[in-house]
Amino acid sequence: MQYRRYYHPGAAYFFTVVTARRRPLFDHPSVVGLLRQRVRQVKIQYPFVLDSMVVLPDHLHCIWVLPENDSDFSIRWRLIKSGLSRTLRETFGLKGPFWQPRFWEHFLRDERDWQRHRDYIHFNPVKHGLVRRVRDWPHSSFHRFVERGEYPEDWGGVVPDFRGVGKE
Repeated sequence: MQYRRYYHPGAAYFFTVVTARRRPLFDHPSVVGLLRQRVRQVKIQYPFVLDSMVVLPDHLHCIWVLPENDSDFSIRWRLIKSGLSRTLRETFGLKGPFWQPRFWEHFLRDERDWQRHRDYIHFNPVKHGLVRRVRDWPHSSFHRFVERGEYPEDWGGVVPDFRGVGKE
């Protein structure tokens, strides 16, 4: 079965991008910073709006909105992934592969779909047992949404500590 991507100019998409063999590349804040820098660089050449994002040790989720006349999210991901890979090799001497070959995208159909995916993004660190509260994960756009008053700081509540991680 061949996977077909849905390209629609000006659309909003939810993405999941995973590291090769679930390698925890983003365990180090400096690597998260390099990812953010690479995203900013690509946005200059190929603009898009980064609505929301979370970076976990071995994957990331985000929502992008493409320009009205542009539907090519693939080139943006190719440039982000290849550029960060090059930087990891040159700066840290790391060896690849760094990424799973593909990424997963979902065309956001309406506001309800969009909000559902935004909530999923922000709750993901809790879901994976990395923290007990959404606000405790540093690599998330959640904090920006709290500052703008779009989420309360205690959104998502406190999840019981079953695995000994994310203690208060």
